[in-house]
Amino acid sequence: MSLNDLASVVAITLAISLATGVVGVGVLLLLRRTPLYVQLATALSVGVVSVVASMIAVANLMYLSPHDLVVAIAVAVAAGVSSLVVAVTLCMWVVANMRALSRAAERIGKGELVVASTRAGSAEFARVEGALAHTSEQLRLSREREARVEASRRELVAWISHDLRTPLAGIRAMAEALEDDMVDDPGRYHRQMRAQVDLLSSMVDDLFDLSRIDAGALRLRFEEVSLLDVVSDAVADVRPAAPAREISVDSTLPRGLSVHVDPGELSRAIGNLLMNAVQHTPSDTPIAVRVEMIDDRPTVSVLDRGPGIDPDDLPRLFEPGWRGSTARTPYAGAGTSPGAGLGLAIVRGIVSAHNGEVVATNISGGCRFDIRLPAVSSSQPA
Repeated sequence: MSLNDLASVVAITLAISLATGVVGVGVLLLLRRTPLYVQLATALSVGVVSVVASMIAVANLMYLSPHDLVVAIAVAVAAGVSSLVVAVTLCMWVVANMRALSRAAERIGKGELVVASTRAGSAEFARVEGALAHTSEQLRLSREREARVEASRRELVAWISHDLRTPLAGIRAMAEALEDDMVDDPGRYHRQMRAQVDLLSSMVDDLFDLSRIDAGALRLRFEEVSLLDVVSDAVADVRPAAPAREISVDSTLPRGLSVHVDPGELSRAIGNLLMNAVQHTPSDTPIAVRVEMIDDRPTVSVLDRGPGIDPDDLPRLFEPGWRGSTARTPYAGAGTSPGAGLGLAIVRGIVSAHNGEVVATNISGGCRFDIRLPAVSSSQPA
């Protein structure tokens, strides 16, 4: 083929392709409100029509025999028709996958669970379907968490309202008795009122601290301190509240072992666990505090000889205001008020702020609470 003939073939092909492309773009603009499969079929048809028209135009120039020209045209048309059929089938397949993804998104919007199938048409569709399934699972877990938090909030409001009402009623009754001059020992009433006010103040302080923890506003002041010193300070603070209670400290760690913690907040967490043991175990039973290294993590354990915890209550033990079964009902002779049930929730918040964890387990003859701090080598925040 000479260069002139080759140039003519290229020119004819380019002209037909350009004309077909312009017409195709115009048609697609007119069809922009139609379903996706119509637009895809139109786009593919433009390419097929461009190829078939170019072959026929070039064949009309190349072939001198009418028979050969008819054969070429027939082959081009047959190939074009088959290509259009394949194109339409491909469009329907793509649209079917798109509709499946759209239905999955609608189900997610309705709160239904979406599970990834194995019938995705391509790797891209499979990834999108997998992402939708993952999103659906995360939304389900989030809804469950929100439901638990809301239920816990309602329970907390109900329990706090009851706990606040009791001392307020006592204060009001004593105030009315003093106002009516119906008491023989006003000093005793004044002392009781002061004790009730202190109880109310403690409840309000616990609520404030818990709200700071939940809001992420708890600010810790980390420093290198001896873990045994922190434990000893917590035990010393609790002993006056339980003068008849034996509280022992047992440690397998060296005295000089330092941890990077907020000593005040950690001491408070340990003290809350000790007060929980004091309130929920008989007055003639001892309490042990054990300090040891477990799996390279400094661990502070509070062990009591109370009735233990109902296994069904363990998952909710550290929720704010949670009251479990009667197995851990506060003993009347504990010497302290059971408070608003926020102590363990505060413990969990403080320990979590230290990147640690607190767990409760039933042991033979009692219950054990463990505060597990980060490993000594990684306890200091970056």
